[in-house]
Amino acid sequence: MSARREATRQRLFQATLEEVSAHGLDGVTVDRIAERAGLAKGTVYYNFGGKNELFTAFLEWGVDRFAAMLREGAVGPPREALSGLVRAELQFIAEYEDLARLLLSESWRTNQAWEATALRIRRQAIDVFTELLDAVRAEGGMRPGLDTGVAGSALFGMALTAALEWRTLSPDRPLEEVHAVLMRLVDDILRAERA
Repeated sequence: MSARREATRQRLFQATLEEVSAHGLDGVTVDRIAERAGLAKGTVYYNFGGKNELFTAFLEWGVDRFAAMLREGAVGPPREALSGLVRAELQFIAEYEDLARLLLSESWRTNQAWEATALRIRRQAIDVFTELLDAVRAEGGMRPGLDTGVAGSALFGMALTAALEWRTLSPDRPLEEVHAVLMRLVDDILRAERA
Protein backbone atom coordinates (compact mmCIF):
# COMPACT_ATOMS: atom_id res chain seq x y z
CA MET A 1 0.00 0.00 0.00
CA SER A 2 1.32 3.44 -0.91
CA ALA A 3 2.25 5.93 1.79
CA ARG A 4 -0.44 8.30 0.49
CA ARG A 5 -3.17 5.67 0.69
CA GLU A 6 -2.03 4.66 4.17
CA ALA A 7 -2.14 8.31 5.28
CA THR A 8 -5.68 8.59 3.92
CA ARG A 9 -6.74 5.46 5.79
CA GLN A 10 -5.22 6.82 9.01
CA ARG A 11 -7.20 10.07 8.57
CA LEU A 12 -10.37 8.05 8.07
CA PHE A 13 -9.65 5.91 11.16
CA GLN A 14 -9.09 9.02 13.27
CA ALA A 15 -12.27 10.60 11.92
CA THR A 16 -14.17 7.38 12.62
CA LEU A 17 -12.92 7.37 16.20
CA GLU A 18 -13.98 10.97 16.69
CA GLU A 19 -17.41 10.34 15.16
CA VAL A 20 -17.98 7.19 17.20
CA SER A 21 -16.95 9.07 20.34
CA ALA A 22 -19.39 11.87 19.54
CA HIS A 23 -22.36 9.88 18.18
CA GLY A 24 -21.94 6.21 19.09
CA LEU A 25 -21.30 3.44 16.60
CA ASP A 26 -24.89 3.26 15.36
CA GLY A 27 -25.09 7.04 14.89
CA VAL A 28 -22.06 7.32 12.61
CA THR A 29 -22.50 7.95 8.90
CA VAL A 30 -20.02 7.72 6.05
CA ASP A 31 -20.89 11.32 5.16
CA ARG A 32 -19.86 12.61 8.59
CA ILE A 33 -16.68 10.50 8.67
CA ALA A 34 -15.63 11.83 5.27
CA GLU A 35 -16.48 15.40 6.26
CA ARG A 36 -14.54 15.15 9.53
CA ALA A 37 -11.54 13.69 7.66
CA GLY A 38 -11.74 16.47 5.07
CA LEU A 39 -12.18 13.93 2.26
CA ALA A 40 -14.80 13.16 -0.33
CA LYS A 41 -17.38 10.51 0.55
CA GLY A 42 -16.19 8.46 -2.43
CA THR A 43 -12.76 8.19 -0.81
CA VAL A 44 -14.29 6.10 1.98
CA TYR A 45 -15.84 3.74 -0.55
CA TYR A 46 -12.66 3.62 -2.62
CA ASN A 47 -10.57 2.65 0.40
CA PHE A 48 -13.01 0.35 2.18
CA GLY A 49 -15.97 -0.50 -0.02
CA GLY A 50 -18.59 0.50 2.54
CA LYS A 51 -19.44 1.38 6.12
CA ASN A 52 -19.16 -2.17 7.51
CA GLU A 53 -15.79 -2.70 5.81
CA LEU A 54 -14.58 0.63 7.22
CA PHE A 55 -15.68 -0.38 10.72
CA THR A 56 -14.03 -3.77 10.37
CA ALA A 57 -10.75 -2.16 9.28
CA PHE A 58 -11.12 0.47 12.01
CA LEU A 59 -11.55 -2.16 14.72
CA GLU A 60 -8.55 -4.08 13.35
CA TRP A 61 -6.54 -0.84 13.45
CA GLY A 62 -7.57 -0.29 17.07
CA VAL A 63 -6.77 -3.87 18.08
CA ASP A 64 -3.38 -3.68 16.39
CA ARG A 65 -2.61 -0.37 18.12
CA PHE A 66 -3.63 -1.82 21.49
CA ALA A 67 -1.70 -5.08 21.00
CA ALA A 68 1.42 -3.20 19.89
CA MET A 69 1.33 -0.99 22.97
CA LEU A 70 0.90 -4.04 25.21
CA ARG A 71 3.82 -5.87 23.60
CA GLU A 72 6.02 -2.75 23.80
CA GLY A 73 5.33 -2.58 27.54
CA ALA A 74 6.06 -6.27 28.13
CA VAL A 75 9.86 -6.15 28.14
CA GLY A 76 12.49 -7.51 30.48
CA PRO A 77 12.46 -10.55 32.74
CA PRO A 78 8.97 -12.11 33.01
CA ARG A 79 7.89 -10.52 36.32
CA GLU A 80 9.14 -7.10 35.20
CA ALA A 81 7.50 -7.59 31.80
CA LEU A 82 4.19 -8.44 33.49
CA SER A 83 4.38 -5.19 35.45
CA GLY A 84 5.16 -3.32 32.22
CA LEU A 85 2.23 -5.02 30.52
CA VAL A 86 -0.22 -3.91 33.21
CA ARG A 87 1.21 -0.38 33.02
CA ALA A 88 0.86 -0.41 29.21
CA GLU A 89 -2.79 -1.43 29.46
CA LEU A 90 -3.44 1.45 31.88
CA GLN A 91 -1.55 3.87 29.62
CA PHE A 92 -3.45 2.77 26.52
CA ILE A 93 -6.77 3.37 28.24
CA ALA A 94 -5.59 6.74 29.56
CA GLU A 95 -4.37 7.85 26.11
CA TYR A 96 -7.05 6.25 23.94
CA GLU A 97 -10.00 6.07 26.29
CA ASP A 98 -12.70 6.38 23.61
CA LEU A 99 -11.02 3.74 21.46
CA ALA A 100 -10.61 1.42 24.46
CA ARG A 101 -14.28 1.77 25.38
CA LEU A 102 -15.31 1.05 21.81
CA LEU A 103 -13.06 -1.99 21.53
CA LEU A 104 -14.36 -3.29 24.84
CA SER A 105 -18.01 -2.84 23.90
CA GLU A 106 -17.57 -4.32 20.43
CA SER A 107 -15.48 -7.27 21.58
CA TRP A 108 -18.44 -8.65 23.50
CA ARG A 109 -21.16 -8.07 20.91
CA THR A 110 -22.28 -10.95 18.75
CA ASN A 111 -23.83 -11.31 15.31
CA GLN A 112 -21.96 -8.33 13.91
CA ALA A 113 -20.25 -8.13 10.56
CA TRP A 114 -16.97 -7.48 12.38
CA GLU A 115 -17.25 -10.23 14.99
CA ALA A 116 -14.04 -11.92 13.76
CA THR A 117 -12.19 -8.64 14.26
CA ALA A 118 -13.62 -8.26 17.74
CA LEU A 119 -12.35 -11.73 18.61
CA ARG A 120 -8.83 -10.52 17.76
CA ILE A 121 -8.71 -8.23 20.76
CA ARG A 122 -9.52 -11.05 23.08
CA ARG A 123 -6.77 -13.22 21.65
CA GLN A 124 -4.09 -10.60 20.99
CA ALA A 125 -4.39 -8.93 24.37
CA ILE A 126 -5.06 -11.98 26.50
CA ASP A 127 -2.35 -13.98 24.77
CA VAL A 128 0.25 -11.42 25.85
CA PHE A 129 -0.78 -11.92 29.48
CA THR A 130 -0.89 -15.70 29.11
CA GLU A 131 2.56 -15.86 27.48
CA LEU A 132 4.07 -13.84 30.32
CA LEU A 133 2.37 -15.96 32.94
CA ASP A 134 3.82 -19.04 31.25
CA ALA A 135 7.27 -17.41 31.45
CA VAL A 136 6.76 -16.52 35.13
CA ARG A 137 5.77 -20.15 35.76
CA ALA A 138 8.90 -21.40 33.97
CA GLU A 139 10.98 -19.29 36.37
CA GLY A 140 9.15 -20.79 39.35
CA GLY A 141 7.43 -17.49 40.11
CA MET A 142 3.91 -18.78 40.65
CA ARG A 143 2.09 -21.53 42.42
CA PRO A 144 1.76 -24.81 40.55
CA GLY A 145 -1.52 -25.65 38.86
CA LEU A 146 -2.58 -22.11 38.02
CA ASP A 147 -4.34 -22.16 34.63
CA THR A 148 -2.46 -19.41 32.78
CA GLY A 149 -5.14 -19.11 30.09
CA VAL A 150 -7.85 -18.28 32.61
CA ALA A 151 -5.43 -16.24 34.72
CA GLY A 152 -4.34 -14.24 31.64
CA SER A 153 -7.94 -13.41 30.85
CA ALA A 154 -8.61 -12.52 34.49
CA LEU A 155 -5.57 -10.24 34.77
CA PHE A 156 -6.41 -8.51 31.50
CA GLY A 157 -9.99 -7.98 32.68
CA MET A 158 -8.92 -6.85 36.13
CA ALA A 159 -6.61 -4.20 34.69
CA LEU A 160 -9.21 -3.13 32.14
CA THR A 161 -11.98 -2.76 34.71
CA ALA A 162 -9.69 -0.89 37.12
CA ALA A 163 -8.51 1.40 34.33
CA LEU A 164 -12.02 2.29 33.18
CA GLU A 165 -13.13 2.89 36.77
CA TRP A 166 -10.05 5.07 37.33
CA ARG A 167 -10.62 7.12 34.15
CA THR A 168 -14.34 7.54 34.91
CA LEU A 169 -14.41 8.13 38.66
CA SER A 170 -10.88 9.15 39.71
CA PRO A 171 -9.13 10.64 36.65
CA ASP A 172 -6.86 12.79 38.84
CA ARG A 173 -5.40 9.75 40.57
CA PRO A 174 -1.88 9.04 39.30
CA LEU A 175 -1.46 6.07 37.00
CA GLU A 176 1.37 4.78 39.19
CA GLU A 177 -0.97 4.44 42.19
CA VAL A 178 -3.43 2.34 40.19
CA HIS A 179 -0.55 0.30 38.76
CA ALA A 180 0.90 -0.37 42.22
CA VAL A 181 -2.43 -1.65 43.56
CA LEU A 182 -2.91 -3.92 40.55
CA MET A 183 0.61 -5.35 40.87
CA ARG A 184 0.04 -6.13 44.56
CA LEU A 185 -3.05 -8.07 43.49
CA VAL A 186 -1.09 -9.83 40.74
CA ASP A 187 1.56 -10.85 43.25
CA ASP A 188 -1.11 -12.14 45.63
CA ILE A 189 -2.80 -14.15 42.89
CA LEU A 190 0.40 -15.69 41.61
CA ARG A 191 1.66 -16.71 45.04
CA ALA A 192 -1.59 -17.62 46.79
CA GLU A 193 -1.85 -21.17 48.07
CA ARG A 194 -4.67 -23.31 46.84
CA ALA A 195 -7.65 -23.35 49.18
